[in-house]
Amino acid sequence: MAKDPVRVLVTGAAGQIGYALVPMVARGIMLGPDQPVILHMLDIPPAAEALNGVKMELVDAAFPLLKGVVATTDVVEACTGVNVAVMVGGFPRKEGMERKDVMSKNVSIYKSQASALEKHAAANCKVLVVANPANTNALILKEFAPSIPEKNITCLTRLDHNRALGQISEKLNVQVSDVKNVIIWGNHSSTQYPDVTHATVTTAAGEKCVPELINDDEWLKSGFISTVQQRGAAIIKARKLSSALSAASSACDHIRDWVCGTPEGTWVSMGVYSDGSYNVPAGLIYSFPVTCRNGEWTIVQGLSIDEFSRKKLDLTAEELSEEKALAYSCLS
Repeated sequence: MAKDPVRVLVTGAAGQIGYALVPMVARGIMLGPDQPVILHMLDIPPAAEALNGVKMELVDAAFPLLKGVVATTDVVEACTGVNVAVMVGGFPRKEGMERKDVMSKNVSIYKSQASALEKHAAANCKVLVVANPANTNALILKEFAPSIPEKNITCLTRLDHNRALGQISEKLNVQVSDVKNVIIWGNHSSTQYPDVTHATVTTAAGEKCVPELINDDEWLKSGFISTVQQRGAAIIKARKLSSALSAASSACDHIRDWVCGTPEGTWVSMGVYSDGSYNVPAGLIYSFPVTCRNGEWTIVQGLSIDEFSRKKLDLTAEELSEEKALAYSCLS
């Protein structure tokens, strides 16, 4: 029996990340090689012509799984009936702008989109916020879409997770597919904590702990962390443009694992609602290690947290609490 198409919304679809993401969705990278999709693409009116160009290219690519394309600047039309919403569009911070200015712009954007999702999206719609500040934008979205369950609103830290996997793979000269269970804790910002305390590598002699194989505590606590934290800035310096291909690929990874499940014995990093696990204040959207099964994520429990890690977890939680207060001050 052929599956019914899943409707996938991508906001900011004419932008860099959107342009990289929509063909991945249409090819089955996000939801699987046998899952038909209908793409809903939203962008702002000044990008309408470019958005139509993206639609033309999707038609020209003749993707077998793509059963329809909605390309629109109307938020209600874009959100109607969607099962998955990937929120790529947002207002970027520009030179000379204060954080509160950026937050205020994004509050306006996410208020409109959240209201449309709440009223018009399919029941149990899964939401992934990509646009920065991703954790706090997700919190704003939840504020204006109270009927969408907390567990259905997440933000992207899988890009940071994948960056950490890549750095360990390169350092040890092993295949990235043999590295697992790194963790990104906290905010998708320069205070995030990439943690390899519990990470392993599959070797000919079995699974080995990453810290034991690298045997360089100084690098793991300094160079590795700062490289992952600053990777986005390094890519902007090299490309003169922000990460697009890797962000799009990570968004697909995030949704695929959430919908289809994580492999046994493997966790991934997702920005999700804190329930107080690991003494992280409840009510923040914070990146945790999670496993996914039957379309639901669960925070991995019982991991040991040493003193170094504790300080890092608290630092990024403090920043998120400050951002939350700033965002809420923009709501009034």
